[in-house]
Amino acid sequence: MLATSMARSAGYGSPLAKSPREVEYELFARITRALQSADPSNAGGRAAQAIVDNNHLWTELAADLSNPGNELPEGLKAQLLSLAMFSIRHGTRVLSGNGNVSALIDINLNIMKGLRGRGDE
Repeated sequence: MLATSMARSAGYGSPLAKSPREVEYELFARITRALQSADPSNAGGRAAQAIVDNNHLWTELAADLSNPGNELPEGLKAQLLSLAMFSIRHGTRVLSGNGNVSALIDINLNIMKGLRGRGDE
């Protein structure tokens, strides 16, 4: 399960007390806070690590979404895969100095709203 493996690798310990949705929310929140607080002019520092972490999160999500056992509706999976591809490509552009993190932050915040069941805010 994506949330379980990512929670362990992120240092959350045993995720068993939390639902996969809660764990995914926490991962998005941690990475989004890092993106928001990183100095974009310091491409080799915290900003770069936050973008690499964001790309890793979206890569793991894309792999999970592509798994035949994923039970999300096909339309939602397709939309999330599209966001994953955009986020990874845009993150790579930001790392090369050809963009900023605002789009990545906006996407992550919207995913967080969806995970909390507040997608219409």
